[in-house]
Amino acid sequence: MTTTTIQYSTPHVDTITALLRDRYDLPEPLTVRFLRRGFNDSFEVRTGSKTLGVLRLSGSRVSPESVKSETNFLAFLDKNKLPIAAPIPTHSGELSTQIETPDGMRSVVLFHYVDGDEPGHHSAEDAKAQGITMARIHAAAGTFPHWNVGGHRLDLDHLLHHPLASVLALELLDDVARKSLSALASRLSSAVAAIGGLTWVRCHGDCHGGNARIARDGPLKGQAIFFDFDDGGPGFLAYDLAVFLWSVSLQREGYSQWHAFIEGYRSVRPIDPIDLEATHLFVPIRHFWLLGNYAIKTVEWGSELVSAKWLARQTEYMLKWEQDKLLPSVLLTPS
Repeated sequence: MTTTTIQYSTPHVDTITALLRDRYDLPEPLTVRFLRRGFNDSFEVRTGSKTLGVLRLSGSRVSPESVKSETNFLAFLDKNKLPIAAPIPTHSGELSTQIETPDGMRSVVLFHYVDGDEPGHHSAEDAKAQGITMARIHAAAGTFPHWNVGGHRLDLDHLLHHPLASVLALELLDDVARKSLSALASRLSSAVAAIGGLTWVRCHGDCHGGNARIARDGPLKGQAIFFDFDDGGPGFLAYDLAVFLWSVSLQREGYSQWHAFIEGYRSVRPIDPIDLEATHLFVPIRHFWLLGNYAIKTVEWGSELVSAKWLARQTEYMLKWEQDKLLPSVLLTPS
């Protein structure tokens, strides 16, 4: 008899409901709805007509140690009144738990629901609010005793070298394309190393605009509330800022949001000129990170996720960014 090996599974909502009733003190009646499958699985948790929270079932790339570091940091931020989606403790006081699935043990975190609107793609006001929240988080993180400990260290190995290796391991690219991609990674790595003295902070890691909500009423009105810190950890400040710039660059509709984001950040916390300049280099490095994570997920999502043609388009984007010298006249921010 052939043994079935499970690569990736998603528990039924009844299983998630049973877990919630067993491990959390939540009001009844509980309803669970599957929201999405991505790098993690997400479930909406409701009681009656009220949304209580969102349960995240971590994917294979996230270790329990990383989740523990993340949730401890979030609890610290919540205690200090930062606008974030805080974890809801289990009835035994744990900020995360685990569930056994056919593909192995996976971490579970239940987060408070974040009410508000998704930031507008053309709203400078919403971009500024995100810059303010990020600066407040970075400032608060400086007093977090374990800010430099985490499952991820957002250094060049994590952001650039390992992702490149994952892409090349797919063996989709011909020799010319492989050499081109590798040479670009080498140039970016050398350029970052040549700067020296870049600031390190506790990074959110994924502040691209979609992982925030703008509160339209209540005590947090006008503020950007952040969630999805699972790609965070100690790393380059320039990278954490650059993720927003990267998202704006993909919109190809001007950089007014980037200017507003930086204006908001600077209203709370200064940015060293070398860190701000380095954001330009970290835009393609962020893209390498994304390609590497897609490459890793092909075993779960299928080989059609990443093709040679798709990789060629991504490489073209990064080379164009490099060739244009990061559009210095457009990206120049007011001093």
